[in-house]
Amino acid sequence: MQSDIECLRALASRYAEAAAHPRNQENARLYRAVNGLKMIRPVVLIDEQPWNELNTGGILDLRCQDPVFRAAEQYLRRRLLQWEHHPADLILPPFLPVFKIIGGEAGGIPVREEILATDADNTIVSHQYADQLAESEDIARIRMPRLTYEKTATEFRQAKLAEAVGDLLPVRIVGHSSYFSQWDLIATYRGVTSLLIDLAERPDHAHAIMDRVTRMLTERYRQYEELDLLDPEPFLIHCTAGLCDELKTAPGEPVLRQNIWGRCMAQIFASVSPAMHEEFDIDYQIRTMEPFGLVYYGCCEPLDRKIEIVRKIPRLRKISVTPWADIRVAAEAIGGDFVVSAKPNPAHVGAAFDPAAIKNELRGIIQACRSANCSFEIVLKDISSISHNPDHLRTWEHIAMDLVRS
Repeated sequence: MQSDIECLRALASRYAEAAAHPRNQENARLYRAVNGLKMIRPVVLIDEQPWNELNTGGILDLRCQDPVFRAAEQYLRRRLLQWEHHPADLILPPFLPVFKIIGGEAGGIPVREEILATDADNTIVSHQYADQLAESEDIARIRMPRLTYEKTATEFRQAKLAEAVGDLLPVRIVGHSSYFSQWDLIATYRGVTSLLIDLAERPDHAHAIMDRVTRMLTERYRQYEELDLLDPEPFLIHCTAGLCDELKTAPGEPVLRQNIWGRCMAQIFASVSPAMHEEFDIDYQIRTMEPFGLVYYGCCEPLDRKIEIVRKIPRLRKISVTPWADIRVAAEAIGGDFVVSAKPNPAHVGAAFDPAAIKNELRGIIQACRSANCSFEIVLKDISSISHNPDHLRTWEHIAMDLVRS
């Protein structure tokens, strides 16, 4: 136990020094400006990284044995590595977070799947899902959530860490963000093929499933609010800048959905028509997002030719523009109305690593967004591999930061 504490204290000391750097405050100002549609310059972020390939020389190897200390050690090591090697506009919160522990029943149904992996150390694997919702009577198996806040366990974890490192780095209990990805869930319950075929051949069945899953998630986040499980001010909202002056909760007050981001998407709809996309997702998200203060829509699905239907979501503020979208078309359609969350192609830092291609892609994003007077951010995410070469990320970061500062 003593060796665990010594290890954690050394990391906490380094982290506290980095978190006190003025760059964090400047980056927070950039986040707020972008999300407030008053961009100072584009924010650049890197997330969803292949940590196993970044572990050169065992720099990320965990040494703590206690599970609470071990989780904190992983958090500190990963953030310090990124801060020191490819930070972009990363913010290090000036505290060690302890997420509120949620108990009870999350809802839904257990996933039945087969998995294939080519790299045992990589979290990115292939999935083949069993169709558990083939018949209408199966839909009732999707359970509604019954959540609890495990307050005692959460406070125990916070106190344990505070005793170990609290004099070096504050330890703070934090909440959770919203995440409405109904069609991602449905894909895990059914598989992609059945899901897409039923949109065309059995639309009533598809609607019935979507309605049930939507009610399940809506109830989940209603309970999050009721149990005070929400985070009032996350630094990130699904890998993108989260800070926003328009979303505020007074210290000590319960966190309400009306004061936080709503997050929704329909990734599997990449090849679905605008009309079908609106019918089977946007119409539902209009209802699910009603309680939230601002909304971020989209993930990996191309939305460049669907902006007009996405606009119908109440209090929409941010739209994802994926590598498979035409950034010029999207930027022109979005203009200054919403934040463009531009997602460059992560393949450019993998086996297809090419600094010239990286520069050309980033220049295209910046030129398109500036020409359309967009407030925008550039978020490199979904990074499955860097071909075990951390220099790929460092090079991408250097190119991106040079371009947005020019």
